[in-house]
Amino acid sequence: MTESCISRHAIEQMPDRFRASFINCLSGFKSANLIGTCAQRGQQENVAIVSSVVHVGANPPLLGMVMRPHTVVRDTLDNINATGVYTINHVSTHWTQQAHQTSARYPSEVSEFDATGLTAWYSDTFAAPFVQQSPIKLAMQLQSITPIALNNTQFVIGSIEEVWLDATGIDESGRIDLATHNVASVAGLDTYYRASRIGRYPYAKPE
Repeated sequence: MTESCISRHAIEQMPDRFRASFINCLSGFKSANLIGTCAQRGQQENVAIVSSVVHVGANPPLLGMVMRPHTVVRDTLDNINATGVYTINHVSTHWTQQAHQTSARYPSEVSEFDATGLTAWYSDTFAAPFVQQSPIKLAMQLQSITPIALNNTQFVIGSIEEVWLDATGIDESGRIDLATHNVASVAGLDTYYRASRIGRYPYAKPE
């Protein structure tokens, strides 16, 4: 295999959709998550796929995600702003196509839950809808939204308020076996993968 250099200038000359796909692949495999929101509990539910969820901190438990520019209607971000709560739901390898379909631009009055056959589920203590089929479900409380001036995106940080999963998948050290839970990953804009473990290593020290 022969490597070649693709310059910044060459990237800028790429057709828009080609460039978007190309650049999205460069960050490698990412988590595939569905963000569940609603205007009010049980009313006008929305679910949308994102691949930008990242760990921010463990104490307090924080996750962040990048939301695309608000140049068109963004029901997910609007609902998060209005209610202050949302859910993060891991996509299962068993229903990646349904999860991907939530990226379609449905009218605001159409629920992606209904359009894709996914099921909205509520815990007794949280106002935002979970995806019932998801193997790992997180209830999130909004903590901050920071505009990123470079490209007009928004970095949303939330605190984890509830975690729903099969506890048998948690080992004695607190690790969650995502492969056992059939959690999918995504690369680029539209390609999904099944994870398999390569190895597990002890805490690294210089010696």
